[in-house]
Amino acid sequence: MNSGIVKPTFRVARGCAYPRWAIAVVIALLAGCASAPVTRTPDSRTPPRAAPDLPPAQALSPTRRRLVDEANTLNPLAQSDLAKRFLAATDSLPAIAPRTVYVNEMTREYFSPAEFAALPEATRVRLNKTELDEFRYYYTKYSSPLAFFRALDIATSVGITDIAGKRILDFGYGSIGHLRLMASLGAHVTGADPDSYLNALYSESTDRGSIPSAASSNRGLFAGRGSITLAHGYYPKEAQMIARVGQGYDLIVSKNTLKRGYLKPERKADKRQLIDLGVSDEVFLKTLANALNAGGKIVIYNVYPTPSGPKEVYKPYADGRSPFTREQYQKAGLKVLAFEAEDNAAIRKIGHALKWDKNDKGETIDNLDTNLFAMYTVLEHAGH
Repeated sequence: MNSGIVKPTFRVARGCAYPRWAIAVVIALLAGCASAPVTRTPDSRTPPRAAPDLPPAQALSPTRRRLVDEANTLNPLAQSDLAKRFLAATDSLPAIAPRTVYVNEMTREYFSPAEFAALPEATRVRLNKTELDEFRYYYTKYSSPLAFFRALDIATSVGITDIAGKRILDFGYGSIGHLRLMASLGAHVTGADPDSYLNALYSESTDRGSIPSAASSNRGLFAGRGSITLAHGYYPKEAQMIARVGQGYDLIVSKNTLKRGYLKPERKADKRQLIDLGVSDEVFLKTLANALNAGGKIVIYNVYPTPSGPKEVYKPYADGRSPFTREQYQKAGLKVLAFEAEDNAAIRKIGHALKWDKNDKGETIDNLDTNLFAMYTVLEHAGH
């Protein structure tokens, strides 16, 4: 195991068992990444295409083979052609050599080699050098990046049936895998996140800029490549982040970040598990609205376990409701297309497909039918 990195597991203190997606959220928050931070119908315009032939197993590393296998397993659950193309694009994800980063074990702050070299000697001696492999590159501290396809299915249901040439912002992106997949389909994607872990891990030039088209993509849908922009910092608290993220987006997605439990906990909670946006609700929502093109959409998608009972320790990540009211969205100029819509059946199928209920030995350690929930809110820029 790499120094300073906790591999997502199913077990927590006192023998409690949770799926890796829930534990990963806690790991990420305690590591400091969150210390500031409709009826669905298949796409009727473009008929689904069969997934392309995949490369032979020996041509792929274990991590990329795992991603391709997960994509094949998830494909029958995808409802839109866009989501199916997103999953099929995994066969074109590039091989990634191990990355060297430096970590302060006390503060959980990470530094890239360039950042490390610029630090004073007194600071450098307190940091531990660690190597992050290809698995960490694609999975980071979370579960499979492919679960993102569900947000694309929901976006498709409100009119975004193709992302080629579109600008997409992921608020709290958490992992580069799904950004690369969208960019390989021709999208221009920006990932915003304050986590120093991501800034250190994704510090090479190949992590940004133009991204090659996926071998499986329908090249007739767009001209030219997609691209990735990474913006690390507190958006929209920091002026430089507002400038870096910019405006003109067709779609904004936030998955497992904008939860009521994180922003407005109903009970006392460890501050390390909470998110402080650094601005008022009004300023935050107005900033998001201003970042959208007219008619642009916002999809807020949250996955969570059973909420805390009155006599249980409060779990902020288990309150997946919207942190803002309908009235707040509308006041910011956002039309509410769906508000706190339940998506339990879909996420449970995804959870079973990705084996969130199993440990590394294949043993069942959680009942997803009673301990896995999902909820989404969809908004549209009300301008004309």
